[in-house]
Amino acid sequence: MTETAPAAAVLQDAVAPPPRHLIDAVVAAALAEDAPWGDLTCQALIDADQRATATITAREPGVLCGTAAIEAAMRLTDPRIRVAFPRTDGAVFAAGDTLAEITGPAAGILTAERTALNIAQRLSGIATLTRAFVDAAAGTRARITDTRKTTPGLRVLERWAVRCGGGSNHRAGLSDAVMVKDNHLALLAVDGPDALTEALRSARSRLPHTVHIEVEVDRLDQLDPVLAAGVDTIMLDNFAPADLAEGVRRIDSRALVEASGNVRLDTVPAIAATGVDIISVGALTHSVRALDLGLDFVAHRSATIDRGGQP
Repeated sequence: MTETAPAAAVLQDAVAPPPRHLIDAVVAAALAEDAPWGDLTCQALIDADQRATATITAREPGVLCGTAAIEAAMRLTDPRIRVAFPRTDGAVFAAGDTLAEITGPAAGILTAERTALNIAQRLSGIATLTRAFVDAAAGTRARITDTRKTTPGLRVLERWAVRCGGGSNHRAGLSDAVMVKDNHLALLAVDGPDALTEALRSARSRLPHTVHIEVEVDRLDQLDPVLAAGVDTIMLDNFAPADLAEGVRRIDSRALVEASGNVRLDTVPAIAATGVDIISVGALTHSVRALDLGLDFVAHRSATIDRGGQP
C-alpha cells in the first residue's frame, strides 16, 4: 500500500513510529478537543456517505514525520477512510510534493483534517530543524539529541520526530536515568566537593547496575569530584568552546561528554569541533516552527459510499 520513497529523498532508513496505542491515545485526545460534540459544519452540510479524495501537500521543503499520526486521525474519525503515503518518515520533500493521498467519506476527512495537519506540521518542523543541526555537526563525533523541553502530552511523538531528522533521544523522562542538575548540586555539595563525590558514589551503590548517571557542571573546577565518583556522563553546561575543549581533555574518555546551553545553528559547528560526544538542543522541541502543509480535495464528480461501509 505505501510506496517507497526514492533513495535520494530519504535521509536514513525509515524511522519506526512509536507503538500504535500511544499514537492513538494522543490523536484521540486531540480529536476530542477539536470536536467534542461532533463537527457541526459537516453535520449540517455534508452527506455522511459522500465520498471524496484529498491530498496533503507540502507548501515548503522539509523532512517528513507524522504519517502514522495522519493515518490515526483519519481512522479514528471514520475507519472507512484510507490513507497512502508516497514517502516514508525521514524523507526529504520539496514544496509541492504530495505527502499523503486520502480517500473515503468527505465528512470524516474534513473532521480529521486540522488534527492531522497540526500534528504532522509540528513533527515535520521538528524533523526538519533536527536535520539542520545534524548537518551542522557533520564530520565530528557529536550526536545531536533532544531534551525534556517538549510539549506536554506530545513527548513520545516529538522524540520520534527528532529521530526522523537524524537526531538521537536523551532520557525520555525522570524515571529513565539519574541526572544531577544545578539545583541538585546546590543541595548535595553544600558540605564541599568530597560530600558530592560520596553522595554520587552512594547513589551508584544503591541503584541497579543498568541505571545511567549523568551530572551537569557549569565550571571546570567541578569536574574532579564528579569524575572521582565514576559517573557515566558529564554535561558541560553553557561552556565556551575553549572551555569545552579543556573539559574534554580533562575528562579524557572517563565519561561521555555532553554539551548543552547556547546551542544554535550558528554555534553548533564550533561546539561539535571541541570533541564532545553529545550536544543536547532544547530548541528542537520547545520553540520549533511548524512546517506549512495543506490538505486539499481533488475535484471529481459527486459519489457516495455504500451502506456496507466499503470505500
